[in-house]
Amino acid sequence: MEILNLLADGFIIAFEPQNLLLMLIGCAVGLFIGAMPGLGSVNGVAILLPLTFIVPPTGAIIFLAAIYYGAMYGGAISSIMLGIPGASTAVATTFDGRPMALKGQADVALITAATASFIGGTISVILFTGFAPPLAKMALAFGPPEEFALMLLAFATFIGLGSDDIPKTFFSIFIGLVFSAVGFDIISGRPRLVFFDIPGFLHGINFLVLAIGIYGIGEMLWTIELSKGDVQMSQATLTFRRLLEGFRNVGQTWKATMIGSFLGYFVGILPAAGATPGSLMAYGVAKMVSKHPEAFGKGTAEGVAAPESANNAASTGSMLPMLTLGIPGSPTTAILLGGMIIWGLEPGPRLFVDHTEFVWGLIGSLYVSNVFALLLNVLLIPAFIWVLRLPFTLLAPMIYVLCMIGGYAATEDMHDVWLMLIFGVAAYLMRKLDYPMAPAVLAIVLGELAESSLRQSLIISHGSPLIFFDRPIAGSITVCALILIVLPLLKYVKVFVRPKPAQP
Repeated sequence: MEILNLLADGFIIAFEPQNLLLMLIGCAVGLFIGAMPGLGSVNGVAILLPLTFIVPPTGAIIFLAAIYYGAMYGGAISSIMLGIPGASTAVATTFDGRPMALKGQADVALITAATASFIGGTISVILFTGFAPPLAKMALAFGPPEEFALMLLAFATFIGLGSDDIPKTFFSIFIGLVFSAVGFDIISGRPRLVFFDIPGFLHGINFLVLAIGIYGIGEMLWTIELSKGDVQMSQATLTFRRLLEGFRNVGQTWKATMIGSFLGYFVGILPAAGATPGSLMAYGVAKMVSKHPEAFGKGTAEGVAAPESANNAASTGSMLPMLTLGIPGSPTTAILLGGMIIWGLEPGPRLFVDHTEFVWGLIGSLYVSNVFALLLNVLLIPAFIWVLRLPFTLLAPMIYVLCMIGGYAATEDMHDVWLMLIFGVAAYLMRKLDYPMAPAVLAIVLGELAESSLRQSLIISHGSPLIFFDRPIAGSITVCALILIVLPLLKYVKVFVRPKPAQP
């Protein structure tokens, strides 16, 4: 009952005219920032943080959280319409969102993304409201062995699905892990895999540069080849009847949405995890439990609903360790944490007691911002559809320019722009050879996290791998991951041990 009273007080704060205006502006700005390749919520919040010093701390956090929420919604727009992930959190949306747009189902994909984001965000805020303290304690129970087991499970879902060529999937994962290791060794601090001693590799390979290269440049080259110079863009249409049909189709994706919502929220509360691993894991798990896993990657609404619900749920989940423990759950919440310190607020358990207006005003605003983001996204669908009606002779140069801007904005280094072009050509060649790209993307996202968790675990256990089986949570997750890896390999074993038919 006390929580409901506090939540009611939070809604009163959120519905103050100034805070409502801040939420509306924040969601609109975030939607634009999320849709622009190379920007993303981290850059948006960092750039606009100084503007918050002219309003009280509660209004400031409400404004920045609305930008964060809007950016999570906006990332799907360019992923679906142009095949370029607006941010790393929207990479998994590209897997099925873009094929749906090319089949003339851009409106369905956008509606699915908006509603799944809304459901994921709402579920995560409810969990945040009712279970903040116990979930924070559960997150603390996840040490390096549990984190590595979770990363292993994410890789295993891609291997254990059975729809892709298993050897090619392994190759894709391994090449992604190699790229994730470029830069400085996380333990010794020594440079490694610095190709040809080029200094630009010392800072590692930026994931957003890789993603834009693969799904921007690579997709554009593939489309040009398929068209043989005469590209016919999808005939995207939008009527009120199609909108209603799109909303009705949302019911068919409820399982993927629920998986994304709960998994994304839980991954979000893990320190240093964030929305990108959560969305990729949700995509893999949704594909694993789907009745039609073969449809994933070819344009299915489930493949849009899972990552979109997950990244919105994770964005809320990442605020939990920031507020309750003072540990940022994502790069964006790290900036929010810095803002709180500047405003004179100390994150931690006492924050809920000493600054109830700040905390519950933020929680109340998350409910309202979620609604604003949904309405803005749906109302702007006609404008998004208009993009697909542009002739490809105009659209291709626009995509190329956006890729260049996004690749440079990520690190402001021309080395990464050239790297992005190389990745685009490599992705095009891998696609011609029928190599799956999603496992490579997952590997470069999770590679650094998995390596640090693995090495920390082995240091704790003095080199014994049994640490991944001795601990209850890590053991159960590791066993599930190994089962998923081994089961598809059995069919290759059967090919070699199958007895030859008797000769007549």
